[in-house]
Amino acid sequence: MSDPERNEFERASADHVGGGGLLKDLWGYLRENKKWWLLPIIVMLLVFGLLLFLSGTVLAPFIYTLF
Repeated sequence: MSDPERNEFERASADHVGGGGLLKDLWGYLRENKKWWLLPIIVMLLVFGLLLFLSGTVLAPFIYTLF
């Protein structure tokens, strides 16, 4: 596995294969780069996306009463 011709980017890519997913990568980015101000924006986007998704279901009358 340790090939001397592989650069740092290729080694990091090989270590990352098979793990995480989008939320884990996003959390790692927020934690590593100290971008905590992005967290409320992402949470609100997820909440609005969930509301849009649920508005097409039988739960729509219950969602409309929130507004």
